[in-house]
Amino acid sequence: MARRIEHSAHYPRPVATVHAALTDERYWHARLAKVGGPSAQLTSIVAGDGRIDVTMAQAVPAEHLPPVVTKIRPGDLIISRAESWGALQGDRAEGTFTADVDGTPGHVRGTMTLTPDGDGSLLVLAGEVEVKIPLIGSKIESVIAGQVLELLDAEQDFTEHWTDAAE
Repeated sequence: MARRIEHSAHYPRPVATVHAALTDERYWHARLAKVGGPSAQLTSIVAGDGRIDVTMAQAVPAEHLPPVVTKIRPGDLIISRAESWGALQGDRAEGTFTADVDGTPGHVRGTMTLTPDGDGSLLVLAGEVEVKIPLIGSKIESVIAGQVLELLDAEQDFTEHWTDAAE
């Protein structure tokens, strides 16, 4: 059974400013360098017409993983992530995200929506974590969901600083 994840981020900048950051190749290089973790790398960026498709690889060092994870998958976890943003449609943009943990039957999938919120904008992420391992899959889903939410908080902080500098 999959575990739902939800995250929202309020930015004090308009949708157009946040969207411009999210579809800027320089933003992605800087974001991954700042919050991507050890050995993080961008594997592909395709951008144009206000859209972007990004793929990246990130690692979670084994020493940061709970025993329930290292028992079934020793060593560092390599996570392949993808994020796509569509063009701005009026004052709204939509995107998708995925993450797969190499060597495990686990994945993360979801959608993102960027909309106006008062004087700023709101990015809402909704998705699910699923690990298809009998008996312990739900425990691993819980660990992954917690890690994803921590990473999203760090990415939110980075994006806020990036958009502050852009204006």
